[in-house]
Amino acid sequence: MRTPILTTLLAAAALSGCAAAPGQEPGQEPGRDTAPEQLTVQVVSTLPHDPAAFTEGLEFAGDVLYESTGLAGQSTLTAGPAGGPPATKATLPAPLFGEGVTVLGPTLWQLTWQDGVAIERDSKTLAELRRVKYDGEGWGLCHQAGGRLVMSNGSSRLTFRDPETFAVTGSVDVGRDQLNELECVGGDVYANVWHTDTALRIDAATGHVTGTIDAGQLRAQVNATGAEDVLNGIAAVPGTDEYLLTGKQWPVTFRVRFVPKNA
Repeated sequence: MRTPILTTLLAAAALSGCAAAPGQEPGQEPGRDTAPEQLTVQVVSTLPHDPAAFTEGLEFAGDVLYESTGLAGQSTLTAGPAGGPPATKATLPAPLFGEGVTVLGPTLWQLTWQDGVAIERDSKTLAELRRVKYDGEGWGLCHQAGGRLVMSNGSSRLTFRDPETFAVTGSVDVGRDQLNELECVGGDVYANVWHTDTALRIDAATGHVTGTIDAGQLRAQVNATGAEDVLNGIAAVPGTDEYLLTGKQWPVTFRVRFVPKNA
């Protein structure tokens, strides 16, 4: 039988274990139920962008900007200086529809939409090296430190893949559908949400949305009124806290910072 003192100590310990963390309401799951930070974009500068480019993937490797574009029979992959003509270009044969791209040193991976293949390429020449099959659709792609690939397929789920074999190694649910083009920055993944002016900052370890970025002002500036002329393309500018943002068939790429919306 427990003594009154022991019972009191156990009860105190139980209450302490159930106490909410600072800033957390009782019953909240740490992190998951925390409201996302509300952000917007502060434009630093603008750069020319090919208005015919149906942007599906955007990523820097050093000072080289890679861009993957879609549409069957018109899909390309380009590499070159941001805002300038591409130094290298590869064309995808019909009916392949290009999607997200990510660069892993000497090679890169480029997704296709409903064709079920990822194309591995030489990152300098953009020459095709091999194709690897996968199930479902391909939308966005990026990689984290250590090489883990992060892929979206238009659902609420991010899938992790092996950079060598492209095999699935895990996944996480974000709780928000139509995740599109991706950019990995440290432990975060930035994701465009298709057919919106919104991008999300996601903790890749948990799937928790830690930030919501309103980029509606950019769409208004380029007067993008078509149903498909949506925000799509995030590339972190190396060595800075800035990002390039663009959209499908936009004539401009915006160099921006993400800042608190209420500021």
